[in-house]
Amino acid sequence: MHTRLQVPRPVPFSDGTAPPRTAMPAGACDCHVHVYDARFPTTPDARLLPPDASVDDYRLLQQRIGTVRAVLVAPSTYGIDNRCMLAGLAALGDAARGVAVLDETVSDEALQALHALGVRGIRFNLSLGAHPPAGSLRPMAERIAPLGWHLQLLAAPDTLLSLAPVLRDLPVALVFDHLGRIAPADAGRHAAHALVLDLLREGRAWIKLSGGYIVSATHRTDDAALDVLARSYLQAAPHRVVWGSDWPHATASAGRHPMPDDAAQVDALARWCSDEDTLCRVLVDNPAALYGFTPASPLSLS
Repeated sequence: MHTRLQVPRPVPFSDGTAPPRTAMPAGACDCHVHVYDARFPTTPDARLLPPDASVDDYRLLQQRIGTVRAVLVAPSTYGIDNRCMLAGLAALGDAARGVAVLDETVSDEALQALHALGVRGIRFNLSLGAHPPAGSLRPMAERIAPLGWHLQLLAAPDTLLSLAPVLRDLPVALVFDHLGRIAPADAGRHAAHALVLDLLREGRAWIKLSGGYIVSATHRTDDAALDVLARSYLQAAPHRVVWGSDWPHATASAGRHPMPDDAAQVDALARWCSDEDTLCRVLVDNPAALYGFTPASPLSLS
């Protein structure tokens, strides 16, 4: 009797089919995911218009890499219309949290409703347009502080520096996307890298080890030049670091670089973390603290 070999099923918007060499700890969370759906209108000034990428598509990635929790981040494509993200959040249920894009027109009642749906932060993407504008950082931080939310920020290094006085004095935690948008060559050289490290050490910020292929000069997930940058954050504040795949890689869909291999991204994270305890902290404990997930059982993590 012949045994039929299982052929790995390709995951949409992810290169390769093999699983990571790294075993994921129980309760592992992917802290940066987007969903796209043509049923929802895009904002007129959207710079990225990716094809549809559904929760069902994303579940295939979870099966491949071994994550069970996810954080859906509203992309710039929809402006302040969060319905696509919220639909994905509803589909994923208690295993997911959301980060919305909002401006100062949002009501307190709407904020409360979003909290009940699983939203735990707001995002300012200052690298793709400026809406909401940087001037809304403090007013919006004050609005979300009573909810215990955080403010997620994506901005070029020079922009971060220009905002330093504001960032050092916000009433909520900051979360920096995509390795702080610091290029590996600027690690230890650009003052924005020092600023992010200071905010991490002071307990004012978190960092996502996500989008390495975006900041890499080679746009590769296995770029060894990323090691020094990623490890600088882990050494500064290992309890303030999380990880995200950035699936479905909208910049790759736009042709700006090759489609990443998400299994290779997991293996790169394991290399940066160096040991299983740190890997578990980044994938399980830190996301639970930041996003309010129920802590995983210690017995399940052994």
